[in-house]
Amino acid sequence: MAPVVYELKKKGIRYDIIHSGQHYSYNLDKVFFEQLKIPKPRYRLEVGSSSPGAQTARILEKTEKILLKTKPDIVLVQGDTNTVLGGALAARRVGIKVGHVEAGLRSFDDTMPEETNRILTDHCSDYLFASTKVSQNNLLREGISRKKIFVTGNTIVDSVKRNLQNSYSDVLEKNKIEPKEFFVASLHRQENVDDPKRFANIIKGLKHIAKKYDIPVVYPIHPRSAKMAKKFGINLDGLLTIQPIDYFSFLFLEKNARLVLTDSGGVQEESCILKTPCVTLRDNTERPETITANANILAGADSRKIALCVEKMLKRKIIWKNPYGNGTAAKKIVHILQKL
Repeated sequence: MAPVVYELKKKGIRYDIIHSGQHYSYNLDKVFFEQLKIPKPRYRLEVGSSSPGAQTARILEKTEKILLKTKPDIVLVQGDTNTVLGGALAARRVGIKVGHVEAGLRSFDDTMPEETNRILTDHCSDYLFASTKVSQNNLLREGISRKKIFVTGNTIVDSVKRNLQNSYSDVLEKNKIEPKEFFVASLHRQENVDDPKRFANIIKGLKHIAKKYDIPVVYPIHPRSAKMAKKFGINLDGLLTIQPIDYFSFLFLEKNARLVLTDSGGVQEESCILKTPCVTLRDNTERPETITANANILAGADSRKIALCVEKMLKRKIIWKNPYGNGTAAKKIVHILQKL
């Protein structure tokens, strides 16, 4: 959302940031505000960690009070988290218009909590800012009026373009690793790390490719993933596990990796933009454009399939085009809102 914030500031449009506190550790929260030079949130909900239902309810309740007090013209939400759904529902309940940035993403897997969040948010939004025509078509198929949908590209391109030159990590230097002589892994989704069999198989696959190619797999481990690995007795030896890292550091690793392995939607997009081959550790994706572009491949959680997909992606020519726009998504979104 940072590019939208920059654009609002540039245009002199008043805005407030509501921060739910869904993520609250330094490297998954405050450091983003510092690095991206986003103003401190005017409102902090501090909902913390809890069950999805309780978390969403708290966000809804606390956001509703703020909106009744401030009476904004519109509430913008981005993505598919509990924060997004809670914020959209709160605005809807008090009669304030909702704009969904990154609307229309679909994995067509209704067991994913994010899929429910996306669908419900889209169907209670007044303005839907879709990254691509694929997303637009998903919305049209669900009966959402074409008049509400705007294809803008994705603000993730704006962010990558703006921040790539500032990206840096000392991980390579500290571990005497050369650029393009390592893989980077990102693994945190509930369907993977909460399932002992899937989690163990993915880790087995990561260890196998580290050994086969004789290069390290750098794994910045999410606190939840570390907790579940310990709970299930999954041994991470053989991987270069490090603490969660900030945005600039991860961008640097993505850019310099030989290949990215991930279950994150945003990382699939970033690796595509950065021209780094990607293997997705899931059975489906809401970013099918990356697969169509030949920048990404689905491997699921089978260790043998992960190895085969890595081999396939390493042989693929890096000639794909980024399908998410030219880095002017935020400008388009703010312009559309002003016009409306």
